[in-house]
Amino acid sequence: MARQRTPPAVTGQPLVLLRLEGLVLLAAATMLYHRTGASWWLYAGLFLAPDLSFAGYFGGPRVGAVIYNAAHTIVGPLALATYGIVWQVPIAVQVALIWFAHIGFDHVLGYGLKYDQGFAFTHLGTLRGEDEE
Repeated sequence: MARQRTPPAVTGQPLVLLRLEGLVLLAAATMLYHRTGASWWLYAGLFLAPDLSFAGYFGGPRVGAVIYNAAHTIVGPLALATYGIVWQVPIAVQVALIWFAHIGFDHVLGYGLKYDQGFAFTHLGTLRGEDEE
């Protein structure tokens, strides 16, 4: 069987900037969350909730990547935060901030958006050297 080509990934200075961007997103979302006065138990309880999207990989790498990526882009939390601000629903803003923080944390650690070759293949590089055989 022919080996699949490793998907492209960001390297060099752009990778450093994307990881720094993740750190800033994590810090800003956490500081804003603090300003809401919401419970830190809520923060702790929901911080890893987007990782439940891993379950999508039971449907295969293509389905898994789509579901994981949907839970790990800023589109969802931005829409939720906008809803919360416009309609004055504080819990929506709080959950959105936790979601933003999670995405930033993942990017700091190198967990980027997934390609359909498998969980280890991300736009920020291959996790744990799994592209090597």
